[in-house]
Amino acid sequence: MREQMTRGTRVISCNHGALIALVLSSLGSVPVWAQEDSSNDPHAGHNMATAEATSKHDHESMEEGSMDHESMDHESMDHESMDMESMNMESMDMGSMQGGSAPADARDPHAYAGGQDFGPYPLHLGDTQSFTSLLVENFEVARSDGSSSGAYDLQGSYGRTYDRAVLKAEGDFASGQIEEARSELLWGHAIASYWDTQLGVRYDSGDGPNRGWLAFGVQGLAPYWFEVEATGYVGEHGRTALRLDASYELLFTQKLILQPRIEADIYGKDDAARGLGSGLANVSAQLRLRYEIRREFAPYIGVEWERKFGDTKDFVRAAGEDASDVRIVAGLRYWF
Repeated sequence: MREQMTRGTRVISCNHGALIALVLSSLGSVPVWAQEDSSNDPHAGHNMATAEATSKHDHESMEEGSMDHESMDHESMDHESMDMESMNMESMDMGSMQGGSAPADARDPHAYAGGQDFGPYPLHLGDTQSFTSLLVENFEVARSDGSSSGAYDLQGSYGRTYDRAVLKAEGDFASGQIEEARSELLWGHAIASYWDTQLGVRYDSGDGPNRGWLAFGVQGLAPYWFEVEATGYVGEHGRTALRLDASYELLFTQKLILQPRIEADIYGKDDAARGLGSGLANVSAQLRLRYEIRREFAPYIGVEWERKFGDTKDFVRAAGEDASDVRIVAGLRYWF
């Protein structure tokens, strides 16, 4: 009976020896080779030693595996040693990064960089300071048909980049008296880089009764560097008017400049007291050549052609004057 059991055990050990040895060694059992008869198997001692070595190696490997799993507690490591939320909230004070009081020695944000002192000439920016400017476009004498006369055309402003007060004045005089004058006081507001809207009043004086108007229009620099003004007017008794003005500067050199200019006046109804008719009243085409001794100071010579149209032409002829006139002009252009 023992012989049969031993043989059966040998067969099992031959086929599944390694697997059974691993299982029995992990359970702490006695190796199966210890139940065999060593006298019948010449390799019994060798197999037993090999099995014990294998069992010991496997047992140590499993202990190392067990130790790895016990020493690496991922859940404990994630929630205890690497608590990101706690680290962010405790070690980083976000509120102090986005606000709070400035340090006692912080530089004034409105002061000059580096604390430099520009003395009596501090730097002024257009959107923070008010500036005054005056451009006398024309201050000239004209000669026509043996008679002489004078004329002026100026524009001044006071204010900042976006809002300013604008004064416009234009007129003719002869023998020390004003023959015709137009004065406007406007509020200019910037609507684009090179364009202003203007709103205010206009006052006409000279020959005939004086007239008052409400004025509104635009002024600016059109494409290709044309300076353009377009202003509409509304006066008493339903009077309306429109004035157009365009000019261009052609540079022969940096100092020698030719300036063509055209002006036109249109009225909504007749004003016989001032010699004005409805529709297109007059057109003036001018050509002036100036030499800029300095940018701010330039003498010039030129020619001006003017013609009356429509009912205005009839009023002028009824007064014994010509409806068309050509004048030679010379004068100064300056600004500051």
